[in-house]
Amino acid sequence: MSHFPGKVMPPFILTLLLSISSAQAARQTQGWGRVNMQGTIIDTACAITAGSREQVIDMETVPIADIIRDGQGITKPFSIELINCVLTRSNNKLPDWRHFQVTFDGEADGELFGVQGKAKGIALQIADGQGNIATPGKPLPLGDISLRAMQLNYALRLVSNNQSLRAGAYSSAVRFKLDYY
Repeated sequence: MSHFPGKVMPPFILTLLLSISSAQAARQTQGWGRVNMQGTIIDTACAITAGSREQVIDMETVPIADIIRDGQGITKPFSIELINCVLTRSNNKLPDWRHFQVTFDGEADGELFGVQGKAKGIALQIADGQGNIATPGKPLPLGDISLRAMQLNYALRLVSNNQSLRAGAYSSAVRFKLDYY
């Protein structure tokens, strides 16, 4: 009988120590967290207003008959507002800014922007204020930078992609970037 307590005691002490260690570790991490951040500093001619960076455009409900009849649905205008434009560069060895170029990118459906969801036979088309049609990943023609605030106007249109139409909800994500020259 004298050997019984000796055989049970070491595992019991080890279990007790592990329980205390994990309880202390949990207490020490309570109230603590971590935030990872990243960013970029760039040399740019203009700033983009906060309201222009992320936009949600409701294309509303469109009857299939409209798309069959017209080949397109409604057109929704949207804009990108540029502010604090400065033509001089921080590096005076480089030429001043004169032009900008916008590139829209997203899921491609030929030369149109593809959509996700139950709806089929449709895609999105983006045109600038001069009527230039955006192709996913390809820059639109150069525009001139103005010293004052600038509003770049575009139109988003639901169009037929010449496939069988099917009713349903759809969505799409389109990114844009501005390059300055």
